[in-house]
Amino acid sequence: MQSLEAELERAKALDVSDLADAIEDIGFECTRCGACCTSEADDPHTATVFPDEVRELQGATEYDFRDVARPMPYGLSDGDDGLEGETFEWALQTDDCGDCRFYEEDDDGLGACSVHPDRPLICQTYPFSVELDGTSQPMGEAVDESGIVRAHECEGLGSDIDREHAEELADALKERAVRELEEAIGVRDNYELANPDSGEIVVHDSEGAKHPDGSEYDSKRVGGANEVSDDRER
Repeated sequence: MQSLEAELERAKALDVSDLADAIEDIGFECTRCGACCTSEADDPHTATVFPDEVRELQGATEYDFRDVARPMPYGLSDGDDGLEGETFEWALQTDDCGDCRFYEEDDDGLGACSVHPDRPLICQTYPFSVELDGTSQPMGEAVDESGIVRAHECEGLGSDIDREHAEELADALKERAVRELEEAIGVRDNYELANPDSGEIVVHDSEGAKHPDGSEYDSKRVGGANEVSDDRER
């Protein structure tokens, strides 16, 4: 397995034209079905969002941090008062139905994003990912692939896509891969054991340990940085 630094260099060297060729080969057109924005079988919608993307959405919406993002649930356990423990990264906040809180439907029942111009990179690039260690992969196995580009379950796959749109997707896909690897390296390098009390949640991102409201968590850190392996689950 390559180190995160080596994978980051690979990501930075990705050729956008080659990525666009792969996207054209697979084919895609958004049908606005809403499947990528909604929950499935009682499994809440989970989409990774970077800390700065949370702040950008806050600025665009004037929402509080908690209204935009929630702690990634993986790694947390059920306590007496809900989830508790330590986790890595943030997920877009969900509504009472488990759907992305920014998802809405128009009068014709077509899905729409209420923050579309400011949507995170994970949303800009779905259903595609690049096959690099340290980058996030949507849930489930890839259903198609071309070169390093993987495609995940989506009813819009296989449709014709024009070159301009393919290049836009490719450019965002490369940016996402680079950002994800930079974030992973930042998480690893800034990780310190938080040792939260029962009922608390601590989120580790590239900026350090935080409370669920995005504020810094430092009152109960113990001394000494602790290693986070390059192949940790993201």
